[in-house]
Amino acid sequence: MIAVALSAISTTAVAQQHDMASHAAMHGPDSSQKAVLAVMKSLFDGMRAGDSAKVRAVFHPRASLASVGVRAGAPTVTFDSLAQFLRAVGTPHADVWDERTRGEMVHVDGGMAMVWAPYDFYAGAKFSHCGVNNFQFAKTAEGWKIIALVDTRQRTGCPGQK
Repeated sequence: MIAVALSAISTTAVAQQHDMASHAAMHGPDSSQKAVLAVMKSLFDGMRAGDSAKVRAVFHPRASLASVGVRAGAPTVTFDSLAQFLRAVGTPHADVWDERTRGEMVHVDGGMAMVWAPYDFYAGAKFSHCGVNNFQFAKTAEGWKIIALVDTRQRTGCPGQK
């Protein structure tokens, strides 16, 4: 009988957690979700400005960056260092790097958060590619920081492609 009661309590707790997550999804983000999205927006603002210091500020110093894709019919994973990414952002380039996200899904649990964000990437006015960003965040003494960023990239079948 106790096991049945505990099972019912556990099932109820899971249902309540699901209801709370559904409520947040339907009624807008809470302050933690907004703060996480603001960090993501700051990253893209820094990229558009070519400002590597602004971009560096949103990342944890030990952040991991990777791209997942397919080359020559085989699945691939390419890793970049934060230093390489910052150097690329800060190196003068003719076109503004404009990454536009849509339909972001944000999940927060205490000091951990995740954002799933489909995107279109433009070099200046020219469409380059699309994909999905998967951001992992941790709350630090300095605020939310990106601890991992994994993306996909494709050049065809993209919503923003013209």
